[in-house]
Amino acid sequence: MSEALVNVRYMVDDVEASVRWYTESFGFTLLTAHPPAFADVKLGALRLLLSGRTSSAGRPMPDGELPRPGGWNRIHLVVGDLAQEVARLTAAGVNFRNDIVTGPGGSQILAVDPSGNLVELFQPA
Repeated sequence: MSEALVNVRYMVDDVEASVRWYTESFGFTLLTAHPPAFADVKLGALRLLLSGRTSSAGRPMPDGELPRPGGWNRIHLVVGDLAQEVARLTAAGVNFRNDIVTGPGGSQILAVDPSGNLVELFQPA
C-alpha cells in the first residue's frame, strides 16, 4: 500500500457546493470533478473524496440504509494561529459547531461543511 497519500471519503449533499467550500475555505486543490456524483480534492497528503448520492458510495446497504453525511468523525487540520483562522473563516461565512476549546494538548474548534461533515482545526499547545 502507498503511504504517500491519505484518502478520506465524506458523503455530501451537493458535490459542487462541497468543492467550493473546501477549495475556497481551506485551500484544497480540485483533482477531479464528476458532479453530481463525485469529486476529489487534495490538501498536502490528504485526498478528500466528496461523494454525492449518485456515486457508487451512495448506494444503499444490503439492509436498505442509505449512506449520509454528518456525524462526529472528522478530518483534523493543524493550524498555526487558531484565532486568526477562525476570524478569517467566520468572515468568509464558514459555520462552526462550537467555540474554541482548550485542553492540555492544544486548542480546537469544529467547522461544519455544507453537508454537516466536520473539519477540526487544531492548534497544538
